Amino acid sequence: MSNSDTVHFTPDFQAISEHYANIIAGVGEDLTREGLLDTPMRAAKAFGYLTRGYHQDLQTVANDAVFASDNPELVLVQNIEFYSLCEHHLLPFYGVAHVGYLPDGKVLGLSKVARIVDMYARRLQIQENLTKQVATAIEELTGCRGVAVVMDASHMCMMMRGVGKQQSTTRTVSMLGEFTQNHDARREFLEAIPKRSPAFG
Repeated sequence: MSNSDTVHFTPDFQAISEHYANIIAGVGEDLTREGLLDTPMRAAKAFGYLTRGYHQDLQTVANDAVFASDNPELVLVQNIEFYSLCEHHLLPFYGVAHVGYLPDGKVLGLSKVARIVDMYARRLQIQENLTKQVATAIEELTGCRGVAVVMDASHMCMMMRGVGKQQSTTRTVSMLGEFTQNHDARREFLEAIPKRSPAFG
C-alpha cells in the first residue's frame, strides 16, 4: 500500500469474531464458559481498532495543515508514542518515534506528524518499513529538503516467545534528501534526539 492509497472498507466484525472463536476453540478452550462468551466479538473489534490505519489516508490525516514558512532550520518532533502489530506473529511492538525535517518553504502542523506515525503504525508492520513510510509521507506532504526518522521499539515477538529477551530494543533509521549527504544536518538531528528513548528508561 502506497502512502497516498485510500481504502474504503468496513471490517466484517461478525466474520472476524467467528474466526477468533475457531482459534480459541482450537487451543482447547471452552467457548461456553462465562469469561469467554463475548471474547470473540471483543477481540474482533479490538483487532479492527489496532489496524484502523488501513482505513485512513495521508491527505485526510494531514487535513490541509501545511503552512508557508521562511524558516529553513530543523523541525523536530520527538518521543511520539506508537503501538503496532508485527506482521509475522501478530504480536505488538511499541515505542517512540523521532521525526525531523528541513523545511523548504512549507511546514506541517505539529500534531499531524504524530497522526501520521499513528496511521502507519496501526497496520500490520515491520519496524523497518514503518520508519521509511513515515519519512516518505513527511517528504510527500511538505516537499522538504530532507527528512530523518528514528524509531525505538520493544517487540513482544522477541520478549514473549522465541529468544525471550525482555530487555532488548530495536532502533531503526530512515534518512531522505539532505540528511543522506549533509553530515552536519545528520549530526544535528542525531545529537538532538535521546540516545536511549524515555520509554525504555
